[in-house]
Amino acid sequence: MYDPASGLVDLLLPGRPEDSRVVVAMSGGVDSSVVAALLKSNGYDVVGITLQLYDHGEAVAQKGACCAGQDIHDARRVAESLDIPHFVLNYEDRFKTSVIDAFADSYIAGETPVPCVDCNQKIKFKDLLSMARELGAKALVTGHYVVSKRGAEGWELYRGVDETRDQSYFLFGTTREQLEFLRFPLGALQKSETRALAEKFDLGVAQKSDSQDICFVPTGRYSQVIERLRPDAAESGNIVHMDGQVLGQHNGIIHYTIGQRRGIGVAAAEALYVVHLDAEKREVVVGPRESLRIHWIRLRDVNWLGDEDFAALPDTGRELCVKIRSTQSPQAATLYNRDDGPVVFLHDGEMGVSPGQACVLYDQNSDGCRVLGGGWIIAVEGAAEHAKERRSSGDSVSSAAGTMELTASPDNLR
Repeated sequence: MYDPASGLVDLLLPGRPEDSRVVVAMSGGVDSSVVAALLKSNGYDVVGITLQLYDHGEAVAQKGACCAGQDIHDARRVAESLDIPHFVLNYEDRFKTSVIDAFADSYIAGETPVPCVDCNQKIKFKDLLSMARELGAKALVTGHYVVSKRGAEGWELYRGVDETRDQSYFLFGTTREQLEFLRFPLGALQKSETRALAEKFDLGVAQKSDSQDICFVPTGRYSQVIERLRPDAAESGNIVHMDGQVLGQHNGIIHYTIGQRRGIGVAAAEALYVVHLDAEKREVVVGPRESLRIHWIRLRDVNWLGDEDFAALPDTGRELCVKIRSTQSPQAATLYNRDDGPVVFLHDGEMGVSPGQACVLYDQNSDGCRVLGGGWIIAVEGAAEHAKERRSSGDSVSSAAGTMELTASPDNLR
């Protein structure tokens, strides 16, 4: 952790800094550049590594779209100014297979994927971490705005102090073993402090803008990338009201997202929202706004970072908080580990939740809001009144990836 008062960085590693090799994941942005500068100034044996993950020109079928190349150039320039070795690793093939293709397949299935989580899980904290070990490093250091601490049961992950920059949502899949090797010096800083440090170290990227979109979707138009990767993805189908009435036609469910209101392409007396995407039937299901409210979420591939035995969670559930979107504040919820899989009950509900999104678990009672892990949403269920209506016919809630038995209250899970 970096201490602004002293200017020292304590990575909690054995030995002296000058005897400690560390690898810094350098993206070419302000944050990772400042991390490299801080560690260098503290005497660590710093090695910078930048990953070449994609080609913007290939992603959007445009020549000259080389922002990825600019980022690599910026990282190299910072490394030269700090006089540290710098390597560029070409991970394009594995990134395409593990992240881009998975993103496309998920989108075609009517889901709302979060590829940045996949990138951390499958590329940065797997392949890059292994490379850092091979180079003899004692730690892989990144510019993420999260905090890690050594606890009684091992290393723990917490939200970043700057809540507007907190990136814990994207790191929920980090394992305890990985946390032991990872370090996040910027977790206790505000972004403004990081930029001030960049100016202090005279880094050329001090005023560089933060990345906003998914790196391989530079235009922000997901459907454009999907159509290029999967030319047959934009198959037409029906736009259907929740009551079963066909309202019109669409030119591919990849052009729609859960919660969308504008640009649906049908005229109606009431405001309509996309409430469900049925990839198998190629249907876009629409309904009133309140039908977007979700209370129940079923998860898969849960990564548990809590101290309790996940398999032994009480039947009454574990009270905690969750984030469905990276920019929202944690909201109250209850986690149940049922025989048929983990289920989360959102106390106040959430609008427009989609399969494919991440559900990140937090312990608000801990000092600093500890990350308890998270999982991927595979099924959702709406408000109790909708559940009761469908239960009368023995129906179940469907999703792009599965179904959930209907329950109207937490008591049904106990």
